[in-house]
Amino acid sequence: MTTTDSVEKAEDLARGAVEARVAACAQVSAPVTSVYRWENAIETAQEWQVLFKTVATGYAELEGYIRSAHDYDTPEIIATPITHGGVEYLAWVASETAGE
Repeated sequence: MTTTDSVEKAEDLARGAVEARVAACAQVSAPVTSVYRWENAIETAQEWQVLFKTVATGYAELEGYIRSAHDYDTPEIIATPITHGGVEYLAWVASETAGE
């Protein structure tokens, strides 16, 4: 998952990841309000979350894509392991990220 400061940037990150096959799917969520400390000040910003779906072995490639395509100095990059899921769906994610 990552966040960015406009819906257009979020959609560009999502589309680029799917086109590059580093994610099978990417979902852009409605704006969220982020409150954080940056350069010794408390900031509040509206951001859009992008949730990418990939396989564990594809994480490094997806992280590399996010780092290269993102315009934040320190982009949020968080991975959450999948412990359970629909067999067919997980197979589809694996197939879409295999580059076949």
